Amino acid sequence: MTFNGYKLKCEYSVSEAIGSIIIWILISILTLGLGLFVMPYYILKGPINRSFLVDANGMKIAKLHVDVDLASIVGHAVIWVLLAIVTLGFAMFVYYPAVVKRLLNGVEMREM
Repeated sequence: MTFNGYKLKCEYSVSEAIGSIIIWILISILTLGLGLFVMPYYILKGPINRSFLVDANGMKIAKLHVDVDLASIVGHAVIWVLLAIVTLGFAMFVYYPAVVKRLLNGVEMREM
């Protein structure tokens, strides 16, 4: 699908995804599962930050970028940890889409 002749192109590779998952498995083990509450931010950040807006000729026009850091995530994650405990984990079905929404609302396009 195009918009005024522009498309999005993602250059996130399978090896980057596998490496990221391995790192998060290790972090999850070391933090006794608490790292899983911040993992969706970083897992989704990778493909977004490796995406570009390209024109009809395939030239990169802009780069998508989203800033997430641990300080901005902690408050959000703590609330969801508490909700997950109270709801016996059912809040996690709402948490992931909330993370996606928060990240997509923070995406910027930077000129190349």
